[in-house]
Amino acid sequence: MHGEQPILFKLLDIKGVTFKNRVFTSPMCQYSSDNGHATGWHLVLLGASGFATHSVGAICMESTVVVPEGRISRRRTMISARGLWTDLDSQMAPLKRIVEFCHSHGTKVGMQLAHAGRKASTYAPWLKDKMGHGTSWVAQADENGWPDDTYAPSAISFSDGTYPHPKAMTEEDVKYIEDAYVAATKRCLGIGFDFLEIHCAHGYYGGSLENRLRFPTRILQRVRDVWADKPLLVRISATDWKEGPEKADDGTWLQWGVEQSIIWTEHMLRSRLGVVDLLDVSSAGNWFKQEIPDPVKFGYQIEFAAAIKKAHPPLIVGGVGMIIDPEIAEGYLKDGKADVVFLARELLRNRCEEARMLGQTCQPI
Repeated sequence: MHGEQPILFKLLDIKGVTFKNRVFTSPMCQYSSDNGHATGWHLVLLGASGFATHSVGAICMESTVVVPEGRISRRRTMISARGLWTDLDSQMAPLKRIVEFCHSHGTKVGMQLAHAGRKASTYAPWLKDKMGHGTSWVAQADENGWPDDTYAPSAISFSDGTYPHPKAMTEEDVKYIEDAYVAATKRCLGIGFDFLEIHCAHGYYGGSLENRLRFPTRILQRVRDVWADKPLLVRISATDWKEGPEKADDGTWLQWGVEQSIIWTEHMLRSRLGVVDLLDVSSAGNWFKQEIPDPVKFGYQIEFAAAIKKAHPPLIVGGVGMIIDPEIAEGYLKDGKADVVFLARELLRNRCEEARMLGQTCQPI
């Protein structure tokens, strides 16, 4: 690898934004906000002792919700009250500080916007077993939760007795969420983020494939109107990990899978303004009984990214999920399975190992 520059460390240009390499830090939920405000934890993790000073091409800040009831838990970093769903500086200032620090080390930084839907009002992972409610993840009102103010496309719990029972969204609710995404996007512009990722990996709207794509497409188109000529990323779940075929012999869709993900990608690419610049291909999370292989294999989601890349070669595609070996990650890019790799836990363990193993210098550019 020393005689040839690895593809991982080649520049990538998206809409005039140049990323110094193709190793992106994947968004990782930290559950470490202070009443919706980013804290020193996030600055340290992403900045001084974290990724900005260790040569990653980009950092994507974790799932940041656009309305208060869209939080996963009350300890979630989010675009929330006293923050980016208002114009108060108390939430915007800490984020600006993180962005400015990352920029000072030549690292691009983006924000992932999201809404927890029917998975809202739950405990942080390390609190669940301490609360004394058995298998329930539901944070009750007297525990600063909001179980009666969660909503989703349909009034169907992610898991009865384990997660909140959401309200079915009305057209007014849909418009409210769309408007919140637009407002949050404007604030991200003001803060100075280099790119935006919309988290579309959870939930659908309506029955047919066309209807299920309607809500996220509407949000993406409205976000694109505001985000205009800056990079827009979209994270999807490419499969629900359910045994059996994706489609019946009569053409009826039986579950969500790669074929529909390819169709959705085409739908996004053909939509007004070409709403997506990079597709971040994840999986699962939509079905409580998901059957992910156990043990999970290294790079277990890369073939989903590869299938979408094969169907839409011009699209920039990101692979994510248990990518821990730099040589293998380089192989994914050489084989055309992905254009970038999103790393998470491996960067926490070995922040410079990717560069060293590929014969590169671990330093900011």
